[in-house]
Amino acid sequence: MSLKLFTFKQRRKMMNQEDMLVYILGGLLLVVLLFKSIILVEERTYFVIQRLGKFQKMAGPGLGFIIPFIDSKAGVINMRVQQLDVEVETKTRDDVFVHLTVSVQFQVMNEKLWDAYYSLDNARHQISSYIFDDVRAEVPKMELDDVFAKKDDIAVAVRQNLAESMDKYGYNIVKALITDIDPDARVKDSMNKINAAKRDKEATLEEAEAAKIRVVKAAEADAESKRLSGEGIAQQRLEIVRGFKESVEDFQKSLKSITHEEVMQFVLLTQYFDTLNNIGANGKNSSILIPHSPSAMADFQQQIVNGTLVGAKLKDASEDKSNTASTETF
Repeated sequence: MSLKLFTFKQRRKMMNQEDMLVYILGGLLLVVLLFKSIILVEERTYFVIQRLGKFQKMAGPGLGFIIPFIDSKAGVINMRVQQLDVEVETKTRDDVFVHLTVSVQFQVMNEKLWDAYYSLDNARHQISSYIFDDVRAEVPKMELDDVFAKKDDIAVAVRQNLAESMDKYGYNIVKALITDIDPDARVKDSMNKINAAKRDKEATLEEAEAAKIRVVKAAEADAESKRLSGEGIAQQRLEIVRGFKESVEDFQKSLKSITHEEVMQFVLLTQYFDTLNNIGANGKNSSILIPHSPSAMADFQQQIVNGTLVGAKLKDASEDKSNTASTETF
């Protein structure tokens, strides 16, 4: 009897342990199911939810619920502005091969989430194909210099063509940029040489123009210097003549019996000695004084007097001739 009681207790204990295990397994399964049914979607992101392989819904940002093992997350749609860099090699109209880097910024449209996910198998790869086609259609129309000068026109054309093609697939083309233009290395060397030659030519022209200005300014300065020097000499001679006149008048007032010739001799002799004094006072003077006699001043005076008399006679003859002609006319 006691043996049967022991066996019964043992079986009951084993049954309790099995029930406990079932409860534990059930609780774990419930936790797993609950965990599988919750989804957390980040901001600017959508989850594509499929039920048994068929599209069910687009789960927006925040907390969401799905049916575990029936619903599944098929994919993620990024709503941020994305950038795709594509390197394209093409030829210009003047047969120069260039490498262009085209950066396209695109974004999924809110109202076309289904098209953006299900229409294209590999959106970035297919956008790249459109970029290749558009660039290779635009660049061959231009020469190399125009490619550099009109790169914005190329970018606008790429954006417009790409926007028209990708709109039906749910993608908005925000911006297209030509970020790099790299021609063949030999062409770049030639362009650098041409640029250097142009700059050398401009530098030569500027140097020649500067030299011309220096010569002109030097000539103008020399002319101005000579003009001022001439004015100074003329003023000096005028003052000398005025001084002679005053000296003669003073002599005549002081000594009324003295003649003009004697006054002139005295003035010339005074100037002669003043000149000798100036030559001797200047230690740096390189003039050579030839031996002579002060009596030569008389000959110099006589020459001045003779020249004055001849000038006076010519003036009188000219006046007589003019008066005679006027009388005959009358």
